[in-house]
Amino acid sequence: MAGEENTHPDDRSLTEDQAERILAGMNEVIRAGEEMRGLRTELIQVLAGLGWSQSRIARLTEMSQPAVSKQVAKHGGGDPRPALDVSLDQHDLPWLEGRLWGLAEEVSETLAGAAHCTGHVTALARGRRRFTPQGVDELRRLLEADLRAHRDRLPGSHRAALDAIGRALDVPVRAPAAAAATTSASVRRTLARQIQRDRLREERGSAASGG
Repeated sequence: MAGEENTHPDDRSLTEDQAERILAGMNEVIRAGEEMRGLRTELIQVLAGLGWSQSRIARLTEMSQPAVSKQVAKHGGGDPRPALDVSLDQHDLPWLEGRLWGLAEEVSETLAGAAHCTGHVTALARGRRRFTPQGVDELRRLLEADLRAHRDRLPGSHRAALDAIGRALDVPVRAPAAAAATTSASVRRTLARQIQRDRLREERGSAASGG
């Protein structure tokens, strides 16, 4: 009837689909935050194992020194860790995944977000994607596409890095060294990601200066 109030149940109540969409983003942020806190705790142990002072770690993590001391005391018991190798050329799977991630981030930034790999990189950074064999293969394909499409804008060091990472990924023996086995896959990915990015920037700077 004319003037009759519309009483469709969706008008005055929230559907499960609507609630799921609202909460999905929040859950993603919370999950990523929890993972980052766990990763930071592990990195604190790595730095402490390398002999870094608690005051230095506190400054870099923007934590108080008592908080760092508590983390070290809580998680740093037992036998000392073997010396950690942070050289770029290591062949265990998490290290190679981290190198691939770092390379993809450099490519994405160099191409100002127009790279094929940008969406994948963003999803990894936000915790929406995980490192799976299928995901690693996809990221390699996306990087290949970027290197072909933008060879005039990307330094040769990017191609060299992808070739080296690809060859290592294709080798079936991927067992980490004894020292690497004491560090979690997440930490090794994080370390390799940053070291790969630093190496690419050093090579780019050296090429620009004619060195």
